[in-house]
Amino acid sequence: MTIRPQFIVASANPDKVAEIAAIFGPMCELLPRPEAVPDVVEDAVTLEGNARLKARAICTATARAAVADDTGLEVDALGGLPGVRTGRYAGESATYSDNVSKLMMELTRVNALEPDQRRARFRTVAMVCFPDGSEIACHGVVDGTIALTPRGVLGFGYDPVFIPDGRDGKPGGETFAEMSADDKHAISHRGIAFRALAVAINR
Repeated sequence: MTIRPQFIVASANPDKVAEIAAIFGPMCELLPRPEAVPDVVEDAVTLEGNARLKARAICTATARAAVADDTGLEVDALGGLPGVRTGRYAGESATYSDNVSKLMMELTRVNALEPDQRRARFRTVAMVCFPDGSEIACHGVVDGTIALTPRGVLGFGYDPVFIPDGRDGKPGGETFAEMSADDKHAISHRGIAFRALAVAINR
């Protein structure tokens, strides 16, 4: 019987935890973050820095290997924003809807009203930190376009407004929120990063 590697997941966001678990599948087992461990202040200036802060904090608190990620949405018309502040774009306590509303408002403000003016990409850094101080980091990127209006009810975060490019590199048609979970994971930034991380862990 093969023993799967176990990792404590740093995130307390149930949507993100479920997505990571689905991507890992049978390759790794995720254990929940202990409730006694407080949230980590994500004040690094890079996605990799924030992923490391989270994974290292949980690893230190539990003396067990911990996995974390940080994801940024980079919109060309906004100079790469929201970037490292993607999850807090509309404020520290912002909801998914708040962040999407601010994004759409900002694109209108800069007069980015045509699809070719709304190019963007999602970037994820997935990281595992071990008690011995070692770490593994993997990256995932998917290019796409910000939709003119939100569409779909699946997924979370900015999924209703992000249209990933097709496998041929051309602009796609469906938002992440219109795709099944399997279809999304097959091409998404988080899917790419965590599949690579699972492979690296199991070498």
